[in-house]
Amino acid sequence: MLVTTENIEQLAWQKMNNLIPAIIQHSATGAVLMQAYMSKESLTATLSLGKATFFSRSKQALWLKGETSGNFLQVEQVLSDCDQDCLLIACTPLGPSCHLGTESCFVEQKLTQQNFLSQLEQVIASRKGDDPKESYTAHLFSRGTTKIAQKVGEEGVEVALAAVAETKEDLLGECADLFYHTLVLLADQNIDLSEVMAVLQQRHNK
Repeated sequence: MLVTTENIEQLAWQKMNNLIPAIIQHSATGAVLMQAYMSKESLTATLSLGKATFFSRSKQALWLKGETSGNFLQVEQVLSDCDQDCLLIACTPLGPSCHLGTESCFVEQKLTQQNFLSQLEQVIASRKGDDPKESYTAHLFSRGTTKIAQKVGEEGVEVALAAVAETKEDLLGECADLFYHTLVLLADQNIDLSEVMAVLQQRHNK
């Protein structure tokens, strides 16, 4: 169920002693970031503020994630499971989610291929403004849109040639180069990979 301020009462509060576990998931990568608990009051605050607010069992008080550190969790969507006794909250983290300074409290979780692509997108975007001498990606950004677009075109041709005349390993390498340079071009144009995925989904659903 998509949870809103109008249907909060439909959750299994009595069954869960008025505290429902909430799993926080990165909205872009799908990675699990952390787990905490929510009361009616904290869930209402979460939906109203658009920032994850939990209930601290040790302090017996509401806890706005990031209030002290600045590492807020910007809420994109709140879902409940089939029994209405657990929440899955998709968030955009504004910094590390774990109090130990790591992106996730589950630091050893294996990245899926989709997660890695989203993570690569974030790394590429972070290279904007870096010293071109220190990073190939920063060097590409420094050359401007025309040069980046030209590079994407060159890589596309190399993919086609590899498919016709080279080995599978060569084709894989050229495809990886094309994907990478396409992500650089998207970042240069301030376009998120999720926007491209949305177009693909729309076409698939037609």
